[in-house]
Amino acid sequence: MEEGGNQSKYVKLTKDQAPLEEDIKPGELNQPIHVPQLVIHKCNECGQVLPESFEPPADEPWTSGIFGCAEDRDSCWTGLFCPCVLFGRNIESLREDTPWTTPCVCHAIFVEGGIALAVATAACHGIIDPSTSFLIGEGLLFGWWMCGIYTGLFRQSLQKKYHLKNSPCDPCLAHCCLHWCALCQEHREMKNRLSDNAAMPMTIVNPPPIQEMNAASDNRESVPSSVDNTEQTNLEMQAL
Repeated sequence: MEEGGNQSKYVKLTKDQAPLEEDIKPGELNQPIHVPQLVIHKCNECGQVLPESFEPPADEPWTSGIFGCAEDRDSCWTGLFCPCVLFGRNIESLREDTPWTTPCVCHAIFVEGGIALAVATAACHGIIDPSTSFLIGEGLLFGWWMCGIYTGLFRQSLQKKYHLKNSPCDPCLAHCCLHWCALCQEHREMKNRLSDNAAMPMTIVNPPPIQEMNAASDNRESVPSSVDNTEQTNLEMQAL
């Protein structure tokens, strides 16, 4: 009881009511607290913040269809007559550390070389043994599917980078069935994406001009400055 007859607000615990020290483990009170409002979903590829309703794979459409080759005539003609060059440029745009010559040479050896071998085998139909022609055909078919998987992996990397959905089908299947159209679509997609990024305003800061000081000019400026100092009031500093 406090003075004045007011009852105390504090209650004294007995020995039985007091908490036991064994109930609290070391570090139990220092555990992190999970707050859902502070959790930020980020993309594993580019690191950008994703909305809470995002679920992979993304549903963002391509800027052009796979049969829209006529929208960009330059890439259309290049993909038709020199698909290895277009493939190398696509890889260089997607991966800055990879020069376009390496994937271009690989594409030329396996894809264009395989097509040339198939044409030569068909032209020599009566000369080459039928069983040999059959084995060559099987090897070319297997090599074509392997090249489709190889080029499809780069298409999959492009889709992950820009969160694109499969258009019109799986990346590897798209290159196996529509290889030339897929190359042109990928080139147009990266071209449109890069042009959108280049349209962003940029602030250009020019450095100040370089200033040089000559010893002769310093000597000339020191003479009039000494004359001006004599005309000014001399100030003396005295120790307190």
